[in-house]
Amino acid sequence: MKALYIGRFQPFHNGHLSVLRLLSKEYAEVIIGLGSSQDHDSVENPFSETERVQMIKQSLDAEGIHNYRIVPIPDIHDPPRWVEHVKAIIPDFDVVIANNPFTRRLFVEKGYVVKGTPSFERTLYAGKEIRRRMLHDEPWETLVPASVQKIINDVKGVQRLKSIKNRTKKP
Repeated sequence: MKALYIGRFQPFHNGHLSVLRLLSKEYAEVIIGLGSSQDHDSVENPFSETERVQMIKQSLDAEGIHNYRIVPIPDIHDPPRWVEHVKAIIPDFDVVIANNPFTRRLFVEKGYVVKGTPSFERTLYAGKEIRRRMLHDEPWETLVPASVQKIINDVKGVQRLKSIKNRTKKP
């Protein structure tokens, strides 16, 4: 069976990695749907598609996980058509793995089997929390795999995020 696991991975963190460890043992293939793939350089989506793909690949390779593929899914901002959009990009999955209530509802309404994942300290392992910590110079490094920390440092991700935040401040 093939599982579709959709997320923005902004950034890829230890919670994502824990989920993928489990999924890689349960399913023959895990299709990682890189949501909002076209979005970058915003506070909510600071990292590019290429950077997120590198984060995921390097983290999974370090874990010895190889039964996956990453597929970018650009937004269409049309919820009633979104599932068909995903299906057009990724036609071959058996089950959707999602905890997001909106994502779950959209797929269930279209007749798909949807399963959740265990929560791995969701308040701690959350992209929003990691980005908040980066913006406030609080420790974030232990919340992501070592390879992700290196990528973020190499691309000056913390500085980028702060610059984006400063650009978007209203006077």
